Amino acid sequence: MAKDFTLTVNGAAVTVAAEPEMPLLYALRNDLGLNNPHFGCGLSQCGACTVHLDGEAVRSCVVPVSTVGDAKITTLTGLGTPEAPHPVQKAWVDEQVPQCGYCLNGWVMTTAAFLNRVKNPSDAQIREALAGLKCRCGTHMAILRAVKRAAKEMAAGGAT
Repeated sequence: MAKDFTLTVNGAAVTVAAEPEMPLLYALRNDLGLNNPHFGCGLSQCGACTVHLDGEAVRSCVVPVSTVGDAKITTLTGLGTPEAPHPVQKAWVDEQVPQCGYCLNGWVMTTAAFLNRVKNPSDAQIREALAGLKCRCGTHMAILRAVKRAAKEMAAGGAT
């Protein structure tokens, strides 16, 4: 039986009617009309569906909407704006990372959460933090450059 769930998405309170076990991803895309995160595998294996719950990167395809509670949900569009992009979003553009863009959501959201925890990561830490994310376009070296660029920007006082 569907119930009403009040969620805080990108700073705004919204209500969705859903079965308690429905994935958060479906509420975000189908009920709220957000075109990111993306549906990838539906098994928490690719990362295309990544959002932040209270600043932590989670795979929304396996998070039941009933478990979100009062957590603040941030999607890629809530991370920054075209006029004021998050340092990770800016670094992705500066390093020309995007190819098809399908996986971009997962990489950016995972990187942003990671860099909020680890201020000056080593290459090994970056690789470990991003392990499990999938990119079929093969932009992995550009991604590593973008993560390092964003880390420097954030360490220098860029927005988080």
